[in-house]
Amino acid sequence: MLNITENRVDKWIDMSKYKSSKIFKDNKGYRMVKKTIWVLSILLVLFLFLPWTQNVSGKGSVTTLKPNQRPQTIQSAIAGRIEKWYVNEGDYVKKGDTILFISEIKEDYLDPNLVENTGKQVDAKQSSVTSYASKVQALENQIGAIDNERGLKFKQSQNKLIQANLKVQSDSIEYEAIKTQLTIAKTQFNRAVNLNKEGLKPLTDVEEKRVKLQDTEAKIISQQNKYITAQNEVLNAKMELNRILAEYSEKTAKAQSDKQTALSSQYDTEAQVNKLRNQYRNYQIRNGMYYIVAPQNGYINRAIQSGLGETIKEGTSIVSIMPAQFDIAVETYISPVDFPLIHKGEKVRVWFDGWPSIVFSGWPGASFGTFGGEIVAMENFISENGKYRVLIAPDKNDKIWPKELSIGAGTQTIALLEDVPIWFEIWRTLNGFPPNYYQPQTAKNDKAKK
Repeated sequence: MLNITENRVDKWIDMSKYKSSKIFKDNKGYRMVKKTIWVLSILLVLFLFLPWTQNVSGKGSVTTLKPNQRPQTIQSAIAGRIEKWYVNEGDYVKKGDTILFISEIKEDYLDPNLVENTGKQVDAKQSSVTSYASKVQALENQIGAIDNERGLKFKQSQNKLIQANLKVQSDSIEYEAIKTQLTIAKTQFNRAVNLNKEGLKPLTDVEEKRVKLQDTEAKIISQQNKYITAQNEVLNAKMELNRILAEYSEKTAKAQSDKQTALSSQYDTEAQVNKLRNQYRNYQIRNGMYYIVAPQNGYINRAIQSGLGETIKEGTSIVSIMPAQFDIAVETYISPVDFPLIHKGEKVRVWFDGWPSIVFSGWPGASFGTFGGEIVAMENFISENGKYRVLIAPDKNDKIWPKELSIGAGTQTIALLEDVPIWFEIWRTLNGFPPNYYQPQTAKNDKAKK
């Protein structure tokens, strides 16, 4: 029939007995059919050896490259009541433009003069700090004056003590001199008495010596009293020195105590001033939070809170805003089995939902409507959908991505791997094997250098 083998059937079987063989033998188109089958078979075999690019596919959506360029919601930092809207949905706002105004609802901040009154409290407490500082300075001056006065008094008492010691020495010398005079007077008196008894001295001479002796005895008693008095003056001078030290030590201690009390009050008042200043600053900042402003240039997407008079809590989302300037990117999700084949910096083909495209996954060069991308980030933690998130940025060396793309549009991606024959890819797919383990060319070059 097809004459594929030399073991022909018509050698053993009479084909003329069969009607079908007669039809094909007499039909001229039979040879054409044989040739066609042969050509198709050869083409099929050749097709199996054509190159096929293995790939890892994923699905995702359009996003932005930087986190601050993605759609965001604006929250209220404080609780309040919506009083006035300044924008509508779809309006373009610049950074710092007012979006809405809210009023206060907490009773601690309802006073319209709260900031002013707090400022006055700060000034009053600051004046108290100044007063305490002046008191401390006055007490320091007082302590200095006490120290000076103590020095003068102590020096004066020391001089008195020196004078008393000198007087004791003088009285002691005079006392010793009188004692000598008394001894001489006694000797003269005894000599006069003996001479009188012998008839050599008259009685008047004896009486004179007796009077002189009595005068000397009287003088020694008087001089002894002076000497004792001088000693007492020395003791009094020493006691005065001790009294001065004790008196002025007490005065200094009391002044130091008053100074420390004033310092303690000053520091306590300064702490109160700092606390009031903190409150004053917080109240000023809170007043600025009544106006909700745009954090960056963008478009108001949707008003999450609406109406007037509606109360909101801290952290409540009010409006959604889309930044005006952003760098577009694609986030796609890769299955865990394919994730080890993905590397940062690898080239990816991307096509977008609603954008005309014809995609041949194994022949990326024959595809139409796809755009080049490059992997810039990979999450190492699996997402809630059971896949790994990969961020793709536009390939600068490929054609520019469409400007008409909107954030959130659906996308599909193909990460290109190694080229293999088609028959190998069919065999791999039928057996359920993963694509060949792939490493980027740069990693291979680094490994070769090592």
